[in-house]
Amino acid sequence: MDIKTIAVVVLAAGAVAGVAWVFIYPILSGERTTEQRVDSVAKSTATRGGAGRGQVRSRREQVEDTLKDLEARNRNAKNPPLSTRIMQAGLDWSKKKFFIVSGAIGAAAFMAAFSCFRFGQPLDLALALVAAGVCAFGVPQWLLRFLRKRREAKFISHVPDAVDVIVRGVKSGLPLLDSIKVIIADSPEPVCTEFRVIIETQAIGIPLGDACAKMYERMPLAEANFFGIVVAIQQRAGGNLSEALGNLSRVLRDRKRMKEKIVAMSMEAKASAAIIGALPLIVMFLVYLTSPGYITLLWTDTRGLWMLAASAFWMTTGVVVMKKMINFDF
Repeated sequence: MDIKTIAVVVLAAGAVAGVAWVFIYPILSGERTTEQRVDSVAKSTATRGGAGRGQVRSRREQVEDTLKDLEARNRNAKNPPLSTRIMQAGLDWSKKKFFIVSGAIGAAAFMAAFSCFRFGQPLDLALALVAAGVCAFGVPQWLLRFLRKRREAKFISHVPDAVDVIVRGVKSGLPLLDSIKVIIADSPEPVCTEFRVIIETQAIGIPLGDACAKMYERMPLAEANFFGIVVAIQQRAGGNLSEALGNLSRVLRDRKRMKEKIVAMSMEAKASAAIIGALPLIVMFLVYLTSPGYITLLWTDTRGLWMLAASAFWMTTGVVVMKKMINFDF
């Protein structure tokens, strides 16, 4: 047998052995059965993982839907109507009463301004009408903003303690509604009023999450918005409410601490702005005491009145600019 025949036999035997290794050995060794079992286990795991991902996706969609609803509601709360602004100021006035008070303020300003000028002059009448319009439209709006800011400051001071009460109540086994009732009984204004409205709103059939989210409409603060978002998400998607509210309480206290630090750091600038704004009035009063004839030309002469009006305009502009520069939002 020559070398070529031996090589052909060896190659044929190797080919047969390779074919047998590929097709017969897995059957004899049980590898195919093992692979089938591995594939079945992998498919079942993938199915469970897909279901888990589906549940996670479903929960994520619920959270996203809740946040979208709250964002749309908060967007509408940025430009509230007059009745809402009156409610945010803590007043129980109706629109009619507000307009009556505004008209009374405007009439009083007109009479006071007109009595300070010479009767029968057209310019005096125009200035009195301008003063009446400014007081009728500006003073009530300023009063609403002042009352709202004061009420919001009180709410910010006490809402972290209220959230802590809810956290301790939930951890001790009390339902959320009972914890809110404890806040109503023990917390000062305006916290107790806002949470009382939540209970009253929930009692007429509105879900608790939506009732808490509506607090932002009455109290347009980030703190109230955070509380509404936490409760609304927990009501729809589930989760540990005590842990979420505990984290919220820490956030609220950190925000309060940061706000107080900002106020302390900006007090020097506010004092400087107050001195600069009051200095012209003080100088004018002192000059009037020492040399009345020198300064009375400002309100006895027409040109002096125009100068006073221009000075008041520019002083007001400067005060507004300084206020914008030293008021920090975070």
